[in-house]
Amino acid sequence: MNIRPVSDLRNRYAEIERDVAEKGPVFLTKNGYGSMVVMSIDQFERLSGTVEDALDAADRQAATTSQRYTHDEVFSSIRRGLRDEPAAAAM
Repeated sequence: MNIRPVSDLRNRYAEIERDVAEKGPVFLTKNGYGSMVVMSIDQFERLSGTVEDALDAADRQAATTSQRYTHDEVFSSIRRGLRDEPAAAAM
């Protein structure tokens, strides 16, 4: 993870640009706290495209069934997945 002070964006722009291109996103801090993330347009499009693709797939799947899940069911499943726990049999 590449973390730098936000002042580097002004003072070392070319270096930040090179780091983003070569190493990925740069996390900028202000007064010791996270302030922003700088990434290339390609990195952003891959990230947002992945989300858009998943949402489109969910819309297509929802159109094929009347089954719906509650907010708690969905987010519980996501949390289990993030913890690498086996999914519940009901979902």
